[in-house]
Amino acid sequence: MSALIGHSFLKMNGLGNEIVVLDLRGKRHVVTPAEARAIAAAPASHFDQLMVLHDPRTPGTDAFMRIYNVDGSLSASCGNGTRCVAWALTRGDARDELLLETDAGLLACRREGEWSFTVDMGTPRLRWDEIPLAEEFRDTRAIELQIGPIDAPVLHSPSVVSMGNPHAIFWVDDVEAYDLARLGPLLENHPIFPERANISLAAVQSPEHVIVKVWERGAGLTRACGSAACAVAVAAPRKGLTGRKVRITLPGGDLLIEWRESDGHVMMTGPVELEHEGRFAAELFAETA
Repeated sequence: MSALIGHSFLKMNGLGNEIVVLDLRGKRHVVTPAEARAIAAAPASHFDQLMVLHDPRTPGTDAFMRIYNVDGSLSASCGNGTRCVAWALTRGDARDELLLETDAGLLACRREGEWSFTVDMGTPRLRWDEIPLAEEFRDTRAIELQIGPIDAPVLHSPSVVSMGNPHAIFWVDDVEAYDLARLGPLLENHPIFPERANISLAAVQSPEHVIVKVWERGAGLTRACGSAACAVAVAAPRKGLTGRKVRITLPGGDLLIEWRESDGHVMMTGPVELEHEGRFAAELFAETA
């Protein structure tokens, strides 16, 4: 019998990126991949990412987070979900700042308004073996990867960045001109990405504005992906396409991203929304034992 039966959860979203927040602080239970898939399969608790809170591991932090994708796999980073967690943990108190811990490191969060937060997403990883890639590329601003005919590739030469999870960004004129639902799975699982990758199409509109569409590793097409927006905001100035402050427009809305020159940290600002609160029914986990 699952320890999650009857447990409360929050269904939230960040720019339409569906998030479920599950607070397991004070409990020893670790969500299994089967439980995560079961939660995602239920309409009331469907998610792009499941943010599970555990007791802090590091003194001075508010919680340790495990992040699950729809397929039950783990992710080390989710910017939109982190903003939702920040709202959940500061609801009803006067705190404007908190510190969260993930497998990717510490994430500082700051309230900007009732429904808006800034998350310090840390420093990007740009070296091929940090992303990681299966083979060495000395310049990760554009790697040798293409899909389609050799003499007329559909997509080619992506920039690659890790924001705690691997990202490949293909620079295009129009993000809607490509069938990302078909191309995304092929690229996510390409052998060059030993840990799979998030796949983004990015169309630069100006030095301050980029339109982005994302196929998210382990989740599929998504209305928003905070770490992908951060990856684009790092890759674009590396290629001389934008400045270090940029508005990223995703299908769900806009995020403001700054890649700070002073310390190399990526700051992401955006909104969150609470959709409803619920409790897990017993039948949800009938096949997870």
